[in-house]
Amino acid sequence: MKAVRCCDKHIQVVDVPAPAPAGDSVIVNVRSAGICGSDIHMLNAGFQLPSTLGHEVAGTLPDGRAVALEPIAPCGHCDMCVQGDYSLCRLSSGMVYGVGRDGGMAEQIVVPARCLVPLPAVVSAADACLVEPLAVAAHGLRMLALKPDSRVAIIGAGAVGLSAAAMLTSAVKHVDIAARHPAQMRAAERIGAGLSPGGEYDFVVECAGTSAALQQAARLCKPGATILLLATYWEGVTLPAFEVSMKALRIYASSMYDKQGLVRDVDVAAQLLAQRPELPDILITHRLPLDAAPEAFAIAANRQAGAIKVVLEP
Repeated sequence: MKAVRCCDKHIQVVDVPAPAPAGDSVIVNVRSAGICGSDIHMLNAGFQLPSTLGHEVAGTLPDGRAVALEPIAPCGHCDMCVQGDYSLCRLSSGMVYGVGRDGGMAEQIVVPARCLVPLPAVVSAADACLVEPLAVAAHGLRMLALKPDSRVAIIGAGAVGLSAAAMLTSAVKHVDIAARHPAQMRAAERIGAGLSPGGEYDFVVECAGTSAALQQAARLCKPGATILLLATYWEGVTLPAFEVSMKALRIYASSMYDKQGLVRDVDVAAQLLAQRPELPDILITHRLPLDAAPEAFAIAANRQAGAIKVVLEP
């Protein structure tokens, strides 16, 4: 089968053996695989990944049922898994499909049955690759003591920032987002968020991953407010320590997704897609076939040209 891999900072579509399920694993025929900002970073940084890329994945089972994936395979027996925080499994990146394991930018993927996310009938597998970035937002936002009248600002309007906006505008009245590019601004407005954050906020969600974004987040916080770090920080950043300390700000960091009680973040994300059927049209700006993966990655890297979520469709 065809699969997308990274070789010497170049994207290649290669032929690999088709996977075969074993034990409790199941085969998924991939219908959509989103390109994440982390995929682009790993490509540009020259990470030598021996595995197929793709952790934002949805498809169909052999019986035709549509599913998304929770693309991690935690060990289940380390201290983090035992206490229920399997997003912090000691396997770290080794448990992540598309990083330490073969991912979903391929015609098929084999995963344990626990990874499957059943989709509501109104959600298509062609759109359900959005479950993963929405779950990233859902996981972080449930750390916050949000109230209907909370004022929330978001710094950064990439896929995760806009996913956070989609989650928040369904829960609180006042959400503003700082967006850099016209396509992001249009998407934010369609989701229901305001632009150009100003004044003071109870919560600020940082989705850009830069020192400047952290500084802006601290400035927008009212005394005693909370900053949520949803970005991936690939390099060191400078903490605006004076404002953080003088305002007595709380800073929460979030990574990936797991569950609260019996409810997984990925299932919350799938339900939001059902409740807000307009989201795929807002967030997915480009769809390309698997053979066009090099072009798709080039498009995804050019935010100024209007890309938000670029999706490969095997």
